[in-house]
Amino acid sequence: MEQISRIFEFPYYAQKTFNLNKAFTSKSGGKWVSTSAQEFLDQGNAISRGLLRMGVQPNDKIALISMTNRTEWSVMDIGVLQLGAQTVPIYPTISEEDYAYVLNHSESKYCFVSCNEVLEKVNSIKSQVPSLEAVFSFDAIENCANWKEVLKQGQDTSNQQEVEERKNGVKPEDLATLIYTSGTTGRPKGVMLSHNNIVSNVLASKKRVPFEHGSRSLSFLPVCHIFERMILYLYMYCGIEVYFAEGIDKISDNLKELKPNVMTVVPRLLEKVYDKIIAKGNDLTGIKNKLFFWAVKLGLKYKPYGANGWLYEKKLGIARKLIFSKWQEGLGGKLETMVSGSAALQPRLARVFAAAGIPVLEGYGLTETSPVISVNDSRNHGWRIGTVGKIIEGIEVKIAHDGEILCKGPNVMMGYYKDPVKTAEVIKDGYFHTGDIGEFDADGFLKITDRKKEMFKTSGGKYVAPQLLENRFKHSPFIEQIMVVGEGEKMPAALIQPNFDYLYEWAEKNNVTYGENSDIVLNNQVLEKFQEEVDDANEGFAKWERVKQFRLTPDVWTIDEGHMTPTMKLRRKIIKDRYMALYNDIYGH
Repeated sequence: MEQISRIFEFPYYAQKTFNLNKAFTSKSGGKWVSTSAQEFLDQGNAISRGLLRMGVQPNDKIALISMTNRTEWSVMDIGVLQLGAQTVPIYPTISEEDYAYVLNHSESKYCFVSCNEVLEKVNSIKSQVPSLEAVFSFDAIENCANWKEVLKQGQDTSNQQEVEERKNGVKPEDLATLIYTSGTTGRPKGVMLSHNNIVSNVLASKKRVPFEHGSRSLSFLPVCHIFERMILYLYMYCGIEVYFAEGIDKISDNLKELKPNVMTVVPRLLEKVYDKIIAKGNDLTGIKNKLFFWAVKLGLKYKPYGANGWLYEKKLGIARKLIFSKWQEGLGGKLETMVSGSAALQPRLARVFAAAGIPVLEGYGLTETSPVISVNDSRNHGWRIGTVGKIIEGIEVKIAHDGEILCKGPNVMMGYYKDPVKTAEVIKDGYFHTGDIGEFDADGFLKITDRKKEMFKTSGGKYVAPQLLENRFKHSPFIEQIMVVGEGEKMPAALIQPNFDYLYEWAEKNNVTYGENSDIVLNNQVLEKFQEEVDDANEGFAKWERVKQFRLTPDVWTIDEGHMTPTMKLRRKIIKDRYMALYNDIYGH
């Protein structure tokens, strides 16, 4: 196996080794359009030649902003990297102010956008970005240059020799990309990742995931995030066909249509899938309803490797035949593996999906670590539910005296762009300080217990880990989102965004009269029901950790409204500020 050391070598390796006819497939004009491994390389080289003719120099920055994952994004990525220039992927959903900040801070020379929605945002701040020479779009949009114009400039192959020279000049330790973190506080930071950072992570992750050549993947997590992007390189390296979903709202249709074998997920998606399945189970009657919930109850006790004994396995076989096979059909019928990252996965979800024959392998990492630090592996007893798996090869992890996870290895970023002070705050003696609190079990599996920054002390001096509470509370189908508060206060409390669909269904069944969201969250019967759910979730926590009071919010917490980051993490300060009246009501301020 030839050694890959720079990102753009992945598609060459994939073409030489597997030469897939359908390397990448996106939907265009209502049809699935496939690009072969050879066509992908041809387009990548055409982009390189076109960009050379447009004056792109080594270390120039090219911004990529796409509403959905698509083949064009990956072609651009390779075309830019071959020239020793860098890609700056940007989350499409951030504010215009953040667009201006990232484009200016990175001094992006060109910007490629997916569609009109992104273009309008870029156009509104373009005059504030002196470095920006032109904007191109993937979709055909009036009054906007199209990316095909760059391909066209690259049709003439007479400068391919110059592309080859540029490629040869790129070193593994050179900067490949700037990824601006969607910080839960303050301005985004530009994480500098080298070719070697990402390549080393792909090669080490390959040994841990059961990806087989000939499999089909569905990609929908934002490729501007390093998790999905690294996975795309890994798919190339493993000879896996990549299908780009049309968008988060079409996932269900795309799963049934494309029948993938593997996909990456975030816990939030699994929570929603699970809630939908349970809602369908609730609609069943008689013996069907009883069978359904018997299977779910059984699934929630699942342990890998037959640890529950032969009788459990026998029952599980029946449950799979009668109930879980339908879950599989709903997800396309061929899904074998899901890899989960970006936030903590509730163990009950890991258990029930594994019982259904679709293991969810949870991993852990950060943008700053390219991203994978550890991951579960269903093979060779490398999978333990409730942990993020064992550390991948070539990386050293130690737990600091205060419980913080420290990481050292070829995957650790070069630093924050133009910010040596913040870099020095997080990289000390070669160790990256993750900000996460964790521990190893006796067998070397890593367990994340909380975010260091998010733990707080009550006025009684007791420490509270909000994420542990929040993950437990989200077991309730009534709770969509929750934020535990109480720093410096006498007790923990919570701001809760109800799962309004589920709540309205429950209200109808229980003859609860309600109006808008703003009325239902104040309804006494509703508040009594939530109190029951809160009491149930508090079981198992120490007295000082328990949520003593809560308030329901009438709004749905979204990325667009600023409640959450693009990777679905809570923006705690913004949520607290927004619901300060509710907070003050809890604590009598």
